[in-house]
Amino acid sequence: MSILVLGGRGKTSSRVSRLLAQANIPFIVASRTVSDKVPYHQSQFDWNDKTTYPKLFADAKAKTGKPVSAVYLVASMDPNTPEQLKDFIDLAVKENVKRIVLLSASTIEKGGPVMGQGHEYLVKLHEEIGLEYTVLRPTWFQENFSAAYHTPTIRNEGKFYSAMQDGTVPLISVEDIAAVAFRTLTDPRPHNTEYLLLGPTKLTYDEVAKILSDVSGKPITHVKLTQEEQTRRWIAAGLSEEFAAGLAGMEAGAVASGREGQLTSDAVLKVTGRPPKGFYEFALENRHVWA
Repeated sequence: MSILVLGGRGKTSSRVSRLLAQANIPFIVASRTVSDKVPYHQSQFDWNDKTTYPKLFADAKAKTGKPVSAVYLVASMDPNTPEQLKDFIDLAVKENVKRIVLLSASTIEKGGPVMGQGHEYLVKLHEEIGLEYTVLRPTWFQENFSAAYHTPTIRNEGKFYSAMQDGTVPLISVEDIAAVAFRTLTDPRPHNTEYLLLGPTKLTYDEVAKILSDVSGKPITHVKLTQEEQTRRWIAAGLSEEFAAGLAGMEAGAVASGREGQLTSDAVLKVTGRPPKGFYEFALENRHVWA
């Protein structure tokens, strides 16, 4: 059987693909565009174009020689996501997919908005028809500082901005998320649960700034914004109004309020057999990005 990896060349999906390739497990990558630079089987896919959904399963069988048995399901923070997830999951079940691993977030509980609705639906199908599932709920990514939101302003201004105030967050590496995803996709026994995925140390963003300053050798500052100010920054950066508001709301609602700092989990160690990477180790590995 083969594995379908949604999310294309995204942070976690690209690393899941690499682990599958290293294990010689057949898989196909789905994304909005295909690229000659990607050394894996690919299929074009758009969440907003439902005609592309069934093509994934046909492409997987044609290109890998095997039908899809498991799906790594990555969606977006879009108002249409709950309906899209349900339609895709229903199609996957019709295509005889046995296992689905959904990437959600620590701030989104079962039954909550966007991916929370998909989480709830997977549990329902597990109870009704035995669909195997895992829901991954990682906290904020360490790589947001090296290859995403905060990287340009750190390079250009020596600053990064958030609405997290003095709240703490156990930042996690996407390498650890991918390692857990790989195991939950490929382990002989299904996990049939949700996992909170957390890094080993809870840090304020002021503490993050100090670590980045220490390892890069240049002063880096955390600028504290209100939720409304951060929403406007995300919109100016090109995010949709809905996504910008949701992201800033999670910063203020989960981190600044202290909820994220109260989370505990040993899921990375439990599933992979090794502890998650700490932020200081991550910063040392990536100091060339900010220096």
